Amino acid sequence: MIHQIAQTLFLGIPLVVYGGILTFLSFLFTASIGYASHHSIKFLSFKWHPAMVVISFSFALIHMFVALSIFIGY
Repeated sequence: MIHQIAQTLFLGIPLVVYGGILTFLSFLFTASIGYASHHSIKFLSFKWHPAMVVISFSFALIHMFVALSIFIGY
């Protein structure tokens, strides 16, 4: 069931690929918050960094289970 959703094509690309791109961009944004606050560049408060870490790891776990469902067949 989940693997069918993961393999659904949108603009010729499976949805699981879009999930991976979203996860990667989320990790980049999280890292940029930490980097900017370490180098005293204030584009966003450091209070956002721990929240973005939780969001990024949540995206990563969801992406991992959806991608593994393709191989497991769940």
